[in-house]
Amino acid sequence: MEPVGTTLDAARAGDEDAFAALTGPHLRELHVHCYRMLGSLDDADDALQDVLLAAWRGLPAFAGRASVRTWLYTIATHRCLNVLRTGRRRPAEVALPFDAPPPDALDDLTTLQPYPDAWLPTAPVAHGPDARWDAAESIELAFVAALQALPPRQVAAVVLADVLGFDVAECAAMLDVTPTVVQGLRQRGRASLVAARASSRTGGDVDVAVARRFARALEAGDVDGVVALLTDDAWLAMPPLPHVYRGRESVAAFLRAAAGWRT
Repeated sequence: MEPVGTTLDAARAGDEDAFAALTGPHLRELHVHCYRMLGSLDDADDALQDVLLAAWRGLPAFAGRASVRTWLYTIATHRCLNVLRTGRRRPAEVALPFDAPPPDALDDLTTLQPYPDAWLPTAPVAHGPDARWDAAESIELAFVAALQALPPRQVAAVVLADVLGFDVAECAAMLDVTPTVVQGLRQRGRASLVAARASSRTGGDVDVAVARRFARALEAGDVDGVVALLTDDAWLAMPPLPHVYRGRESVAAFLRAAAGWRT
């Protein structure tokens, strides 16, 4: 394999193939990083393109004191922070293909989208020793939704430190703040996420057998089978659509409308 220094020099000289060799191994994990911070596949696509453009333009100023991976994560984090601060989001182009009953509420997180498993990095991504949340947990929709409720700099500190495991000094350099500031942002963000997780759980571990029955009934369009497994305080949401249905009757009405369209 060609040494990174040689490839970097070639990329600085305008060699697009060398630039692709430098950035290519990191593209999937950078896309996931942008998704965690923004909660939207569409916004992550846009952010990643901005990252590559900024990296290409910034090559002459890259001194190589940090690794290429850390440098790219720094650019990606700042691009995502700009999006979060300015509210520059791509509108979600999603609509229901059938007439649904009126929802009980509307969710503000209309940009939120799930991340497809097939798009995840095929090779294990290094998560440093300080990582608090594992790779799978950190792309779960509930976790990403909770991140979106945090102030932008808390999102960045939590993702960099507690998900990716960059140490405090690295995070401080990447965010251009002091280590003390990083610690404060991280602690406040972590506390909010822990509280959100606690409020979303009703206690106890998930019953795997019940979860499997629920999945089978849902896939088969067996509305009665699904509703029989719900509690009275069940709710249904469909990011990036804003519709929220609360209670067994409302959820059942929506599922019956969906099942009728499917048949």
